[in-house]
Amino acid sequence: MISIQGKGVSSGVGIGPLYFYHRAKTAIPRYTVEDTDAEWHRFKGAQTGAIEQLGELAEKARAEAGDEAAMLFETHQMMVEDLDYEEAIEDRITNEKMNAEAAIADTSLQFAEMFEAMDDSYMQARAADVKDVSRRLLSILGGAVEGGIASDVPVLLAADDLAPSETVQLDKSKILGFITAGGSGSSHTAILARTMGIPAIVGVGDALKPEYEGRQAIIDGATGSVVIDPDDMTRDKMMKKREEQLRLQRLLETLKGQPNITKDGKSIRVYCNIGSPEDVHAVQVNDGGGIGLFRSEFLYLNCEDYPTEDQQFEAYKQVLSDMDGKEVIIRTLDIGADKQIGYFNLPHEENPAMGMRALRICLTRPEVFHTQLRALYRASAFGKLRIMFPMVTNVWEVREAKRQCEDVKRELKAEGIPYSEDVEIGIMIETPAAVMLSDRLAKEVDFFSVGTNDLTQYTLACDRQNNDLGRFYDPHHPAVLRMLKMVADNAHKNGIWTGICGELGADLTLTETFLAIGIDELSVSPRAVLPLRNAIRMTDTRETSPRILAALADEYTNN
Repeated sequence: MISIQGKGVSSGVGIGPLYFYHRAKTAIPRYTVEDTDAEWHRFKGAQTGAIEQLGELAEKARAEAGDEAAMLFETHQMMVEDLDYEEAIEDRITNEKMNAEAAIADTSLQFAEMFEAMDDSYMQARAADVKDVSRRLLSILGGAVEGGIASDVPVLLAADDLAPSETVQLDKSKILGFITAGGSGSSHTAILARTMGIPAIVGVGDALKPEYEGRQAIIDGATGSVVIDPDDMTRDKMMKKREEQLRLQRLLETLKGQPNITKDGKSIRVYCNIGSPEDVHAVQVNDGGGIGLFRSEFLYLNCEDYPTEDQQFEAYKQVLSDMDGKEVIIRTLDIGADKQIGYFNLPHEENPAMGMRALRICLTRPEVFHTQLRALYRASAFGKLRIMFPMVTNVWEVREAKRQCEDVKRELKAEGIPYSEDVEIGIMIETPAAVMLSDRLAKEVDFFSVGTNDLTQYTLACDRQNNDLGRFYDPHHPAVLRMLKMVADNAHKNGIWTGICGELGADLTLTETFLAIGIDELSVSPRAVLPLRNAIRMTDTRETSPRILAALADEYTNN
């Protein structure tokens, strides 16, 4: 029996034979071309094929893992058409008379090295993206087919690392789990594995040797342990653990239709985060109580130009209609930072996470904001709409956004276009400034929703895209939890409710803390609804809240 330790990034137990992922390795042909126009057309054909493939992958990822996963492939679509990338390839083909494969390979290396040399960790991470995009183009030119597993039985897939595109293309019916030598818990692939419900372990290094292929193994995605050729005792233990997990999943299904109420009668709303109208089905299947965050920027990411008022109206209307009277909170445009859109022509920023993004763009480009607000208010006639502004840092920003809402309502009334007068306005609390001003901001809006990813990043001065920061990026940090309590207290003092729509909302180790703090709503991925409901129903706040609040009040908290 051989034991290997990695980092568990997606819980669950997988038992079966090891299978090593084998990529099609095609040597890059290099030759001088005479007809450069024909060679350029070869590249353009591959580019078109890549865009189509990535579009299909985006839809597949959205169906299986939600809009966060889909956004990766939509970003890759834009990268394939990036003007600088395309011009570098064209220059090599036209002026150096390179064949398309060689031009792509050399451009990929050039851009990857450029990204890796940058100081910004977000830009460094783009090196992997440009390699993935270039590999796809080369595969198309070489006629390679990706995503196959040459096995008749389900396997534990092992690899040096898996690109997100490779993960999504895997035949899920043949995957019991996966193990990678590299990778991190916050990588795109790890996120995909969690949302798809595939047990996964990363970071095992060179301990997983090719000669282990075909041997029986067990992985535990919760603990990060890999056991090859397990003895009977180990196998029995892990089989029992897997059966228990399956039993709990079946038990969770019985919670559909049940209220989110603690043992002592405290109620909390459990809503869902979505990014497209297609995601509503997942909300309904998982019994979400409403939509706590509809990321409207995906409408912009899916277009080659600014989406029209009617395009946006139809999407918002569909979601509101499909939710049949349940609350739908739509966040206004939130791009910038890690979500760039070419046609916005945003200037390069050394620190985009603190630059021109979200509400700042809307307030400096009122024509874009005005179009979205008109679409939102028109759609409000078809359901229970709430509008939420992201990345707020000051009271004047909220007042200006509300003023534009009033302008739109006056316009629609003058035009005889119906809309609801009962549209609540809320803001996301994502910055320390918003936390410290939450007593004043609460007087301006109807609700708060905390974006814990950015709040953690800005509070701890830790780039959430930087995998190397590890334990320094700690959403459980006492400063973050104290801020959550301050926000909830100031909301309640002013008669409004507060929720959480960041990833932390689904962290079951903090459910009791959120209840103690006074959080009124948790918005999570649809798959997280039932486990969260179970955690709420198992809690007795009379027992847990005094202890938790006392710990938060201490000057120092052991973490």
